Amino acid sequence: MILQNRRLTIREIAEDVGNSFGSCQAILTEKLNIQRVTAKFVPCVLTENQKANHVNISQELLDRVSVDENFLKTIVTGDETWVYDVETKAQSSQWVGQVSPRPKKARMSRPNMNVMLLVFS
Repeated sequence: MILQNRRLTIREIAEDVGNSFGSCQAILTEKLNIQRVTAKFVPCVLTENQKANHVNISQELLDRVSVDENFLKTIVTGDETWVYDVETKAQSSQWVGQVSPRPKKARMSRPNMNVMLLVFS
């Protein structure tokens, strides 16, 4: 059941197999050695080219600071983000093995967006 749907709760599994909650919990955690973890939210998943571009731009800015120490005072930064109707941490959790990497959850698609926030400093 877990291999087919890693988001099942212990209560749902117990109801489906006709076992008690405690028995199912013991089987999952002690015998199968799996645990329930929430997905790690990342703002977006960057490509290797995007990561390299970020490194290059950051290095150029650092080089400019070494030439002109007041350079950072002239920078105005801005950021934008979409605010979504997202699922709760409990809703995004799933069962994984002890050595499995923590799942990542990327930014949601445009149809689910509600409000855009813009911040400048």
